[in-house]
Amino acid sequence: MMPGETISTGARPQCEDCHNTSEFKVCRSPAGYYIGTYCDCGPYSRESDYYNTEEQAEEALKNKTFKRS
Repeated sequence: MMPGETISTGARPQCEDCHNTSEFKVCRSPAGYYIGTYCDCGPYSRESDYYNTEEQAEEALKNKTFKRS
């Protein structure tokens, strides 16, 4: 991960198009569950690596232990 690539490492917290982002939340993609944000345009950032289960991702979000390598 490069500095500034995610919100947690310095990227803009707002979408340049809709000027909105949400709080970190558990998201799902075909690759698995992850911690990220959505804006009015759709998925905005992926702040973590992927988790195998929603429960693992929820726990990482709750405890603020998520990381992206």
